[in-house]
Amino acid sequence: MSERAAAPRKQGRNNGAVVLMCLSFVFGMGAMSYAAVPLYRIFCQVTGYNGTTQRVEQMSSVVLDRKMRVTFDANVAPGLQWDFKPVEREVNPKIGETIQVMFTAENRSNETQRGQAVFNVTPGEAGVYFNKVQCFCFTETDLKPGEKLEMPVVFYIDPEIVKAVESKDIHTVTLSYTFYPKEGQKPVASNEGGAVKIEKKL
Repeated sequence: MSERAAAPRKQGRNNGAVVLMCLSFVFGMGAMSYAAVPLYRIFCQVTGYNGTTQRVEQMSSVVLDRKMRVTFDANVAPGLQWDFKPVEREVNPKIGETIQVMFTAENRSNETQRGQAVFNVTPGEAGVYFNKVQCFCFTETDLKPGEKLEMPVVFYIDPEIVKAVESKDIHTVTLSYTFYPKEGQKPVASNEGGAVKIEKKL
């Protein structure tokens, strides 16, 4: 075989290898992008980064003789015709005290709608110390037309908040929720999330 005939074949193999490498790179980047959101969410939950609160199974065993003002913010994203708000705009528990607050959501549309709440705490430094024992945001919620739910949140502020340099001077935190629409038909999440049905309005 002549050198001229071998050269195009070698070049063809090289081009194929380059194409394969490019496809592998694109596939790998796509996989990393797909995994980025859940990994980022896990990172926020573990570290409290970006005001992400902590989910815990037990209540605090330490209560300080110092109070923390906690205010609440409730929002609804486009796509849900819900009236969503806290029953109380603010509370003043002692740091380490486990308390329950209530939110209400009412479906103003003429069809069943499903939503799930996302949340954060400001200032962001307080997120790692804001511990939720129970929250409607842990599950999805279905509301029939005109249906209204009372939804509890059980939480406490970790006493360690007064020791950290970046959080020891925090005296007010805001817990914010935004309900986003979700698709699909599943049982109402109130059984697991602790929501309580209220009499349907006519």
